[in-house]
Amino acid sequence: MIAKTLKAFLDQRNIKYVVVAHSPAYTAQEIAASVHVPGQFLAKTVMVVIDGALAMAVLPANQRVLIEDLRDITETDDVRLAHESEFRDAFPDCESGAMPPFGNLYDMSVYVSPAMAERHEMVFSAGSHHEVIKMAWRDYERLVKPHIVNFTM
Repeated sequence: MIAKTLKAFLDQRNIKYVVVAHSPAYTAQEIAASVHVPGQFLAKTVMVVIDGALAMAVLPANQRVLIEDLRDITETDDVRLAHESEFRDAFPDCESGAMPPFGNLYDMSVYVSPAMAERHEMVFSAGSHHEVIKMAWRDYERLVKPHIVNFTM
C-alpha cells in the first residue's frame, strides 16, 4: 500500500499521480524491470548521513552516488551512506528500503540528480516493495524543493 503520509500529502494538494502495482521487487533495477521502465527513468532513494543528519539522495536507478561529490557540494567531510538500522524507524509507514523521495515529509534534506530533473515524469517507490508512483516532475519539484546537484556516476 502507498505510504499514508505521502498519499495524504499528495491528495490534500490535488496532485495527479498514478499508482502502479508490480510483483515484489527489492532493488531499483528489479523495480524498473517489474514496471517496464528503463533504469534511467526510475528514481531510487539512497539514504545518506550528512553532518550527522539523515538526508536523501535521489538518482536514476542505473546510477551510483558519488560520496566525494556530495562532500564537495555540502562542504563537509562528514558524508556517508546510511545503514538501514539508522533510517528504518524514520519511515514508520513504509516498508524498509522502499521510502519515497519526499524528505520534506520526514524532515530531511533531498538532493536530486540533474538527470531526474530532465524528465517530465517521476517514477519512484510508493513506500512498499510492490507499488510505484508516477507523477509530473514539476509537481515533485514544487512540493519537495530538492537541491538539484550532480553527485552521480
